[in-house]
Amino acid sequence: MVAFGENLARIRTARGFTQEELARASAVSVDTISRLERGAQATARRSTLAALSLALGIDPGRLLGIAPPEQDATSADQLRRAVHALDLPDFAEPAEVLTLPELHDAASGAWSDYLAGRHTELLAVLPALMVDTRRAVRALADDHAAEAAGLLATSYRLAAGLSGRLGLVDLAAHAAHRALDAARFTTRPELDEAAALRYLAWVLVRQGDLAEAERIAVHAAQRLDGGLLARPDNDRMGVFGSLLFNAASAAARQGSAGRADDLLRAAAAAATRSGIDRVDETGVFGPRVAAMQGVDQAVRTGDPDRAVQLATQLPDTAGTVPAFWESGHRLHLAAACADLERWTDVIEHLAAARALAPQWSRVQPLGHTVVGQLVERRGRRSERIADLAAHYSAS
Repeated sequence: MVAFGENLARIRTARGFTQEELARASAVSVDTISRLERGAQATARRSTLAALSLALGIDPGRLLGIAPPEQDATSADQLRRAVHALDLPDFAEPAEVLTLPELHDAASGAWSDYLAGRHTELLAVLPALMVDTRRAVRALADDHAAEAAGLLATSYRLAAGLSGRLGLVDLAAHAAHRALDAARFTTRPELDEAAALRYLAWVLVRQGDLAEAERIAVHAAQRLDGGLLARPDNDRMGVFGSLLFNAASAAARQGSAGRADDLLRAAAAAATRSGIDRVDETGVFGPRVAAMQGVDQAVRTGDPDRAVQLATQLPDTAGTVPAFWESGHRLHLAAACADLERWTDVIEHLAAARALAPQWSRVQPLGHTVVGQLVERRGRRSERIADLAAHYSAS
């Protein structure tokens, strides 16, 4: 991928702007533009990227020089440095500490990118968000510092999730531990700790440490469960349900289908109590989400007929379900249909998964596996199969 600063200089010149003219048009300082173009500053804040893109009349992805994030070694290295380092002045825009509303806006935008599967955009802006939130934690005091710490914990959780999606599992584990450390200093330490443990359990499943993943997720959910009886709220419910999903996944992968079913039933009961599908940084949870987990678990435990049957009973969305969840559900159905040799349905589910979350689906091992089975059985004799094979990187 062309470096961000190099791309910015090329597009600015092609548009006929001097640095000073672009600064006036975008309200981004000349110093920041110069630092970006010289490579003295490796990334930009989300607001800076948006302002420059608007002034230049191009999509932010084009300004970033979009490449598949799994192939973007430079940005992945920046993310690694942001997670590990205490401060990264070359990632930061000069001088000011952002206000808490500005930090909330930046964190909200990063979370939106994560939910939409816009990995490249998130990879570009997340290091700067981590620097800005660390600055705020150091510069502010009392409740304001605790609020900034909550945003720092959020940025670490996003780093854990993004790293895991890109196959950087060790980095994901480190980011989850950093989120756990930051949780102690937030305005809601119990909930932020549980949210960090949710990501840690998810990473442990990917690392194959299934017993520890289940233990951590169940213990954290049990601690939240008592609080839910006394202080029911949607944030706690979302984390609670997500923890049970992780625990069920770990149990199923250990061959304990009965225990996994019990955990999913507990999650489904909580989802029924919530009555709505909702998505925010604390979790993705609700009746449809819980039903999807039942389908996915049937696939994992080798019961494709049950998976397909359960899929016909999914409730409609009562609220919001993110595109990458719907995409993942379609990949699991594609896997079930491949086991049943229903190849026309496999093609439809793979295509739907791609349409729902193009960047996210491309890096999913399950998609690669299923399209490989499809190519092996049906060959590339149709343009549609060849197109799917290219998207999922099947050989």
